[in-house]
Amino acid sequence: MEGAKLDILNIIWHSGFVVKFVLGLLIASSVYSWAIILKKKKLFAEVEENNKKFFEVYSTTENLKEIMLKAEMMPFSPYKALYTNGYKELVKMKEAYTGQHQKSGLAFHFQNFGMGVLERGLKKGANETNDELSKLLPTLASIGSVSPFVGLFGTVWGIIDAFSGLAGGGGSIDAVAPGIAEALVATAVGLAAAIPAVWFYNHFNSVNDKMNSEMESFGQDFINVVERSIVE
Repeated sequence: MEGAKLDILNIIWHSGFVVKFVLGLLIASSVYSWAIILKKKKLFAEVEENNKKFFEVYSTTENLKEIMLKAEMMPFSPYKALYTNGYKELVKMKEAYTGQHQKSGLAFHFQNFGMGVLERGLKKGANETNDELSKLLPTLASIGSVSPFVGLFGTVWGIIDAFSGLAGGGGSIDAVAPGIAEALVATAVGLAAAIPAVWFYNHFNSVNDKMNSEMESFGQDFINVVERSIVE
């Protein structure tokens, strides 16, 4: 088993310049993709934990303003982003109906014009969250889709280089075998770089979809809370 590892390293070491360049590019891409993967895993774990902490405050605090004050001291989370933007829009609506008839004015507005203002505020919070959660995912997708073709290019180039000796009649299959082996290593490295990138890209998109569903439910709950606060 140890000998096989040494053989592979030896093959790479004695490969041509183009194949070495391709392998270096693929290895760098793989390292970068793993850095993105680890960073995103940490981010999603933190976001999920922050969501739980915010929802605990949200569900145990009755006053909307008090929730906002507590939220300002809390780290980023999707729920916080939605609540902050939704609450800011609600405050603006309240400022438009100052005085003794504030509640009746708000009730009249929402009854006749709907909850569009709050929904747009919540949508803004959702967009901010998605922008944060989706950072670097397109790069991960690019690595996953391009790496196999880069590896294939290295393979084709290596095979052409290996068989160029046979074209002149001055070589044998034993002579070109090492060249073919080094060329095929490029394909293997390309797949090794692409497979984790594609898998985790799909995984993170699945997590994003789940969080978007949870944000939608939270947004509806926030609107319900606002409606009840006006009716009371």
